[in-house]
Amino acid sequence: MKQSNVYSKYFAAMLLVLTLAATAATAQEKAAAPGGMAGGVSFGSGAAGPIGAGDLIEMSVFDTPELSGKLRVSNTGDISLPLVGSLHVAGLKADDVQSLIRRKFIDGGFLKDPQVTVFVAEYATQGVSVLGEVKSPGIYPAFGSHHLLDYISVAGGLTPLAGTTITITRVGHPDAPENVKISASAASKPLNNPEILPGDSIFVERTGLIYVIGEVVRPGGFPMDHDQHLTILQAIALAQGTSYTAAKGSAKIIRTTLQGRQEIPVNLKNILAAKAPDEPLQDNDILFVPSSATKATLKNMESLLPVAASATIYRIP
Repeated sequence: MKQSNVYSKYFAAMLLVLTLAATAATAQEKAAAPGGMAGGVSFGSGAAGPIGAGDLIEMSVFDTPELSGKLRVSNTGDISLPLVGSLHVAGLKADDVQSLIRRKFIDGGFLKDPQVTVFVAEYATQGVSVLGEVKSPGIYPAFGSHHLLDYISVAGGLTPLAGTTITITRVGHPDAPENVKISASAASKPLNNPEILPGDSIFVERTGLIYVIGEVVRPGGFPMDHDQHLTILQAIALAQGTSYTAAKGSAKIIRTTLQGRQEIPVNLKNILAAKAPDEPLQDNDILFVPSSATKATLKNMESLLPVAASATIYRIP
């Protein structure tokens, strides 16, 4: 019985040694890992924007919980630190602030080698503007690190009139906007889903729109493709073709120009037979296919404008 107790104590001691060794190895790995606390300072994550008044900063001092906590930046851009006192942080980034705090603790003789982490938990005053063809445009708060598609989703997604070009205006470079191409059918890639920083502005541009009305199977409005390109035959195809009563030789394009509204004859019969070119359409063109019993003139064309304006808009994926 005594021998059994000796073995039990031996195995317990060995287990304790192995546990301590594993714990030490894990701590060394964390200290050496990227983004760890090597060199006494750990690098905070989140959006890389500058800190402003009203922002909420989360500070952590390793193994010193009494100095850790959340700090709200005052209207003057200052935070109040234990031991150190007031510190101006407005305009600085998280890694700059944590280096500054660490230096203050060392210079004041409070800590010998503090390991400080600073993370901006909430950007209160530097929201992200999401404007243009989204369902709920507005200014949204910036919490941590997020990308373009995150803010598009928060804004309710794209409208049927949204184009494929999104303009991002950076808060630090307002004169150098970035254009990003997106597609509903394309997988998200870093190139078309960049990180958005606090204070940035997102504008979703409107796509070109063509109206096809009259003797077609599915009259309505149809967005142009990624290159703002749509031909007459493509528009007819989107409208699922003409009806059997269509006067294919008497179709018209109603186009609004700087000189006024124009009526452009279109002979669908010749285009379908490859006897006439398939001309490109322009944004806001109205392609009207009359009935064989209707005489299409500019006068009765005027009555088609309200029809086009109330037409169903179809989103082409």
